[in-house]
Amino acid sequence: MAYDFLMSETGKKYRDIAREAVKAVDPQYIKDMDQEKIKYPKELIRHFAKHGLICTMIPKEYGGQGLKWEDDIIIQEEIATLGYIVMCATGVTGCLVPHCINSFGTEEQKRKYLPRLATGEIFGAECLTEPRGGSNLFGATTSAVRDGDGWRLNGQKRFIVGGDAADIMLVYACTDPTAGPKKRLTVFIVEREMGVKTDYLYNLMGCHGGGTARVVFDNIWVPDSAVLGEVNGAYDVYEEMMIPERFGTAAMTIGAVRPALEVATDYTAKRKAFGQVINRYQGVSFKVAECAQMLDVCRSYIYTTARAVQAADQLDGQYVRRLCSQAKKFVTETCKKIANDCMQVMGGIAYTDVYPVEKIIRDLALATIWTGSNEVMSMICQKQWYNERKAALAAGLTRNCEYDCVSAIEGESEKDYGD
Repeated sequence: MAYDFLMSETGKKYRDIAREAVKAVDPQYIKDMDQEKIKYPKELIRHFAKHGLICTMIPKEYGGQGLKWEDDIIIQEEIATLGYIVMCATGVTGCLVPHCINSFGTEEQKRKYLPRLATGEIFGAECLTEPRGGSNLFGATTSAVRDGDGWRLNGQKRFIVGGDAADIMLVYACTDPTAGPKKRLTVFIVEREMGVKTDYLYNLMGCHGGGTARVVFDNIWVPDSAVLGEVNGAYDVYEEMMIPERFGTAAMTIGAVRPALEVATDYTAKRKAFGQVINRYQGVSFKVAECAQMLDVCRSYIYTTARAVQAADQLDGQYVRRLCSQAKKFVTETCKKIANDCMQVMGGIAYTDVYPVEKIIRDLALATIWTGSNEVMSMICQKQWYNERKAALAAGLTRNCEYDCVSAIEGESEKDYGD
C-alpha cells in the first residue's frame, strides 16, 4: 500500500499485525465459508481477537486497544481482503456492537460485555431491519411493553449478520407507539439465552458464512438493566452508530476489492494474446490503471472521512454525517465498478471460480444496499448540502460568484425562478 505517509506509527504497527494475521488464514476456511460449510466464522474472529484486531477502539480498561478511527480503518481494509463478509461479520461483533455499548452503556453493561466481546468469548449482532421495514427504521413494529421491572419484547428482525450465532443483540423496539419517529424507539441489549430464536438462515447471492438470519423475539422478557441509553432514546443511538457503520462499510469495501485488482494485474501481466502479453494493449492496461487510480481515490476519501469522524466533537455533526454518507455511496459504487472492470480485462476465466473475482463481485453486490441503501445516502447528502449552502450564504462565508459574469446586473430580469 502506498499510503504509509498518511498513517500514524500506531496505524502502521496494526496494519502489519493485521497483514500477518490475514496471511496465516487457511484458504480452505474462506472456501468453506463461501460454500456455507461454515455458517459463521467464530474461529476466525477469535483468531483476530488474539492479535488484538477487534474492539480496537474500546478503552484498554475494557479489553480494547484504545485506537483511533484512522487506525481502525487500516485494520478493516486488511481483514476485508479475506472477503467482504469476513469483515462484515468481524466488524459487527468487533466494532459496531462494542462501540455502541461503550458510547451509551452503563458501567455495569460495559464491564459485563466489552471484555468478552474483545476476546471472542461472546459475539454480538445489531438488529434493525424488519420484514416490513427496510430503510424505514423508525417505523419499526417490534414492540417492547412495560412488564413489572422489565419489558416484554415481541417482533422479528431480518437480514441480521451474525443473527444465527450472536450471544447478544442490540434490538431496536417500539416503546411508545404514540410518539413521533424520534421518540418511539428504545435500544435493548438482548441475550440469546433470554429466549431469542433464529427462524430462517438466508440463501444469499454472496456474502456466505456470515450467519445472516431472521431473528424472532416471541414474548421475551428483558429487565430494565437491558436498556441501552435512555428509554425512547434510540434516535440518539442510531445517529451515533450510522456514522462509523457507514464509513466503516466503505473502508472494508476497499479491502474486499483489492484482491480483484491484484489478481487482474498479475493475470494481465502473464496472459498472452495475438503474440504479446495483454497488458501491452492499452484497452487492457488503461482499464487496470484506472482501477488502481480509483482505488487510491477511495482510500484518500475514507482516510479523510476517518479524520473527520475522529474530530466529530469539534465539527458540525450533520456535516460529518454527510461525509460518511458520501463516502459510503462513492466508495461502494466505485469498488463495484473496479471489480467488474477486473473481470472484463481477464475475460471468461474471471467468470469461473478458478479465480476469486466472481466471488468478490457477488459479495460486493451487498455493499451498496446494507447500512442504508445508496439512494438513502443520496437523500441525506442532498439535504445536508443545501442546508450547508444556505447557511454559508446567510453568514457571508464565501463570495457569491453568481455576479461574476458579463450580464449579471443587466440580466437580473431574466432570472425568473417561477412561482
